[in-house]
Amino acid sequence: MTLIAAADGSALGNPGPAGWAWYIDADRWASGGWPHGTNNMGELTAVLDLLRQTAGFDDDLLIYCDSMYVINSVTKWMPGWKRKGWRKGDGKPVLNVEIMKELDAALAGRRVRFEWVKGHSGHPLNEEADRLANAAAVAFSQGCAPQAGPGLGAASAAPTASRAPAEDLPRRSRRADTDEPEDLFSAMADTLAEPEPSDLDRVIALERALLTDEVRADSAAVAALLHPDWCEVGRSGRLWSRADALAELEPLPEPIRLEVISADKVDARTILLLWRSIGAQGSALRSSLWVKDTDWRQRFHQGTAEP
Repeated sequence: MTLIAAADGSALGNPGPAGWAWYIDADRWASGGWPHGTNNMGELTAVLDLLRQTAGFDDDLLIYCDSMYVINSVTKWMPGWKRKGWRKGDGKPVLNVEIMKELDAALAGRRVRFEWVKGHSGHPLNEEADRLANAAAVAFSQGCAPQAGPGLGAASAAPTASRAPAEDLPRRSRRADTDEPEDLFSAMADTLAEPEPSDLDRVIALERALLTDEVRADSAAVAALLHPDWCEVGRSGRLWSRADALAELEPLPEPIRLEVISADKVDARTILLLWRSIGAQGSALRSSLWVKDTDWRQRFHQGTAEP
């Protein structure tokens, strides 16, 4: 049999708050990230964590990936890098070399095949991995812990907690009973010990994130926050689809302040947020409908200019 999964990574600002994720189905997925990293770190770490968690499985593994950097690194370039002492053809050190070495070890003896898929093209597994990776990056941008996911359950060969970037491993302590590096949450236990925000706080934070240049500069990060059926009625009266918004996405022309008017739970998985946007050009009354699957995503938005 063949186990099929998608792996993806994200970094807001690249480098910046970064996330990774792999996804098999709604019951088998994992994500994590770091306060500061690159998109390539996320892409590579998603594959590495998937390999580690499936290490005890006899099935072949097919990994969908939208990064040719990852695919070429693993399937084409790695043997030559190893022969040259983990240096490229120009003699310069291989980037992300510690992750590459761990990938090399994790791939040994495995039957793994990679298949490229175009990102943001509707591929169901890739879309889920992308959404989860971006959600993790957004969580770190807000100082929150992302959802780690169920992993593969009790049969998993590795923990599902977020890992530190491989470049940081020599500087982190190691567990006394294993060679495995401490995960990021152990190393940052004090800073992540605060109680998780409520659903209302979470939605307000995500709404604010959509107004930041860091998130708006990364269409993948915005895509992770918008429901597949998202639409908006803009201040001008134009009806926007999700595809329209992502195609024309750009930083806001001026800083916008969000003033919450009300935030109400319609039901356990639906929140209606009423708020006012305030900028140098005036203010507008806005309503946003957020729905929850594995995380909160905006389903509908409308804005009306105030007189």
